[in-house]
Amino acid sequence: MSTTETLFVENIKCGGCMKSIKDALKKMAGIQEVEVYKEEEKICIMGVGINRGLLIEKLAAMGYPEKGNNTLMSKAKSFISCAAGKLN
Repeated sequence: MSTTETLFVENIKCGGCMKSIKDALKKMAGIQEVEVYKEEEKICIMGVGINRGLLIEKLAAMGYPEKGNNTLMSKAKSFISCAAGKLN
């Protein structure tokens, strides 16, 4: 059965960020679809057997922590993820 998780994160600034997030999450087991909303800094993930904790960990490692958990290190990581998204 397919389910949807909605996460609100920090540091989504542009299309490069959005692409990096989509590409990374779609590689995770069970993920079927990922929608990223820049203005709301919201991510909707659809799939089977979604593990919210693993999604949060993956996004934080990329520099996109859940709302309210932003740090200088997260901001720096998000710039790197953003640049990678623009290059690919």
